Amino acid sequence: MSSRTKFLLLVGVFVVPVVAAYLAYFGWRPAGHKNYGDLIAVTPLQQTQGSLLDGKDFGLEQLQGKWLMVHVGPAACDARCERQLYLMRQIRIAQGKGQSRIERVWVLTDAGVPAAQLLEEYPGMHVWRPGSASFAAQFPAQQGPSDHIYIVDPLGNVMLRFPVDPDPKGIMKDMKQLLKASQIG
Repeated sequence: MSSRTKFLLLVGVFVVPVVAAYLAYFGWRPAGHKNYGDLIAVTPLQQTQGSLLDGKDFGLEQLQGKWLMVHVGPAACDARCERQLYLMRQIRIAQGKGQSRIERVWVLTDAGVPAAQLLEEYPGMHVWRPGSASFAAQFPAQQGPSDHIYIVDPLGNVMLRFPVDPDPKGIMKDMKQLLKASQIG
């Protein structure tokens, strides 16, 4: 090997990593993660006092430290409502050992009572009636909050909204990412 070849090889060993690092830092950007749900302005829930369906006082702060999947709507549950409740149950179960970190909440927006048969299908879900009628306004939506499933973080902040007629795989992927990235809840 000539001395010129040795010199170029030596320069290459030291210069190529520096050039590659420069290009990676200033030129190449890896594709980021895209959420399926819509990130919304993180806002802490207010007026969290209310009662469960049986009339027992219950404040949502008792669920603090858990991720909440929330459906907001009237007690008369139509087909879309039933699908959302079903998806909430199934997605929680699909999280495996992480399901203990998630709670499901149905926020009732009227004075009605859901059908007993419907409630039997979703054991463990908190059916909650807020003490203030304006509570539902904290869940942003174009049409109405009953069209969406919302995620509330373990600190009590509304942070994510899934689209109308959501894709279960997209929700599961987002929930898996949230549980993996979160050190709380």
